[in-house]
Amino acid sequence: MKIPQPTWLSVLMLVVLSGAAVAAEPGGDDGDDVAIRDVRVFDGERMLPATTVLVRDGLIAAVGPKLAIPAGVPVIEGTGGTLLPGLIDAHTHSYGEARRDALRFGVTTELDMFTDHRLIAEARKEREGRARTDRADLWSAGTLVTAKGGHGTQFGLAIPTLDDPAQAEGFVRDRLGEGSDYLKLVVDDGAAYVGRPRTPTLSDASMRAAIDAAHRRKKLAIVHVAQVGDARKVVDAGADSLIHIYSDRVADEALVAEIKRRDIFVTPTLSVMATLSRAGEGAKLAADPRIAPMLRPAQKDALGQTFPLPKELDQHLPNALENVRRLHAAGVTLLAGTDAGNPGTTHGASQHAELALLVQAGLSPVEALRAATSAPAQRFGLSDRGRIAPGLRADLVLVEGDPSADITATRAIRTVWKNGYAVARVAGKAAPRVGVGAVELLREGQPAPNWAATTDQLIGGHSKSKLAVGQGRDGGPAIEVAGEVVAGAPSPWAGIILFPGVEPMAATDTSGVRELVLRVRGDGRPLTLLVFSGADMNGRPGVQRVETGSDWREVSVPLASLPNVDLTRLRGVSLAASAPGPFAFAVEAVELR
Repeated sequence: MKIPQPTWLSVLMLVVLSGAAVAAEPGGDDGDDVAIRDVRVFDGERMLPATTVLVRDGLIAAVGPKLAIPAGVPVIEGTGGTLLPGLIDAHTHSYGEARRDALRFGVTTELDMFTDHRLIAEARKEREGRARTDRADLWSAGTLVTAKGGHGTQFGLAIPTLDDPAQAEGFVRDRLGEGSDYLKLVVDDGAAYVGRPRTPTLSDASMRAAIDAAHRRKKLAIVHVAQVGDARKVVDAGADSLIHIYSDRVADEALVAEIKRRDIFVTPTLSVMATLSRAGEGAKLAADPRIAPMLRPAQKDALGQTFPLPKELDQHLPNALENVRRLHAAGVTLLAGTDAGNPGTTHGASQHAELALLVQAGLSPVEALRAATSAPAQRFGLSDRGRIAPGLRADLVLVEGDPSADITATRAIRTVWKNGYAVARVAGKAAPRVGVGAVELLREGQPAPNWAATTDQLIGGHSKSKLAVGQGRDGGPAIEVAGEVVAGAPSPWAGIILFPGVEPMAATDTSGVRELVLRVRGDGRPLTLLVFSGADMNGRPGVQRVETGSDWREVSVPLASLPNVDLTRLRGVSLAASAPGPFAFAVEAVELR
C-alpha cells in the first residue's frame, strides 16, 4: 500500500525495489545440530507442555517430552520459554536490508507482494537449500498486475501494465516466466484515502481475466483492495485472497459470509492501517525495551513515520479492527502480514506488533500465532515450514515467557535458528558513514540502485519520469532523465533522486562532506534540487535552483552551509523539473567532496 502525499513529502515514501545490501555478521554456533530441552512448544497449531525438540542437519528430527538426546548434540535449556516455528510475514515489500532485519526478529520467511523480479531466482536457490544464512527466505509476486498509471507505477520503475483483458493470458505468462510465485493484482483507485478516485485501476474485465489466467496455471490470485465495494467485486471474480482489510467502512454480514463460503483468506495488514489512523503503533514498538536494542537506526526512523493525510482517516483503524473481528467470528482464515516497507512499519519487528493488533481484533493469542506460522504456510503451499514437526525445516524462535497468555512475549527473543543454525542478532548500529568520493552512477549497465525516478504520481499527479543510460562529456557514464510534468497536482514535479545510504531515505552520516558536485546538461528549463535530511523526515529540505543548457555545466551544492541540511543524517537528494511540459536533462560526474 502506498498513500498519496500532499507535497514534496511524497518523496519520503518512495520505495526502491532493489538495492545494495550490507552483509550482516553470520551467526551462532559451529553446527546445525541442537536440542532444545524442556521447553513449552507452540507447534503451529497448539501449545505443548514441557517438550524437547531435536534438530539434526537443519531439520527437526524429533519432538517429544522424553527424547533421548544423542551424545555430542549441544543442549539448550528451554525452561521458562516457548519455542515457536519461524514466523512468516504474509505481506512485505522486500529490498535492501529487509530480509536481514526480518530474520533478526524471528521472521524466517517473507511473502513479498511487489519487488524487483530479478531478486527471485537467487531467493529461490536460497530457500531450497539449508545453508547457514543471515537472511529470511523469500517468496514473491515480483511485478504486480496493475493498470497504466495505476498503483505501483508511481515509483519511477518501468513496469508492464495490463490495460486490455485480451492481454491477460500473455501478461500472466510473462510474470510467471520472470519467477513470480503467485500473482498480486491491484483494484484500488485511491478514493479510500482522499475521498475521490485519483488513479487508474484494473477494469473489472481485466481483473477477472487475470484471475482466470492465474488459476489456469494453478497460481494464487491475490488482490490488493481498500474499499468494501472493491472487495465485493474481487470476491465475486474468484480471487483467492484479499491483502489489506477494506477499511473505508464496516462491511455488512453478506460480504463476510461470501468470503467464508468461497474460502478466501485475508491478510489485514493492521500495522499499516494503524499508520493511516495515526495510532502511533510504530513508535510504541520502537520504544519497547524488548525490541529497541535490535533495531537499526533506519528501522527506528521508519517506525516513527506516518502518512501525512487528512484527520478523517483516523477511522480507518477502528473500521479495520471491526472488519477483522467479523471475519474471524465467521471463521475466515486470517494471516499476519505487515506491509513492511511503508511508514510506521519495519521488517521483522512489525510482525510482533501485527500479532498484538490481531489479538486486539478478537483473535486469541494462539490463533494469532497460527496466523503467523502454520496458516500462511498452508495457504501458500510452503510444506516444509510453519510448524514444529519431524522432517520440517528447523526455522525456530525461542522466546521468554508464554505468548499464549501474553502475545507480546514473542518480542522477548532468546534465540533464532534458521536452517538449524543460530542467528547472530546484531544490535542496531549508528547511521552508516559515507565519506567523500565519486557516487556510483551505473551498475551492470543500468542506473545504480541508489538512483530512482521520482514524480508527483505519489500525490495523485500524472507527471512522468524515466531514467536511461547515457554518455557524459568525456565519454564516461551519465544518467539521462526525461519525461513530462503535468499540471494538476498540488506541487507537480518529475525527475531523479539519489539515496546516499543502503535504503531509501535511511539516515546516513556524511558529516565529513562539504559539498555535492555534479555536471548537468538539459533543455534550458530550470530544475530544483532538494536535500532531505535530519531526524524529522517531515522537516523542510534544503533547496537550490539549478540552471541547465545544452552544454554540460558543473554545479556545486554547498551542503555544509545550505539551510535546513543536517549532514549527520543525510537521506536523499532529488533533482526535478516543476514547470508543466516535457523536460529532459542528464547528470554525470557526481561527487561528494
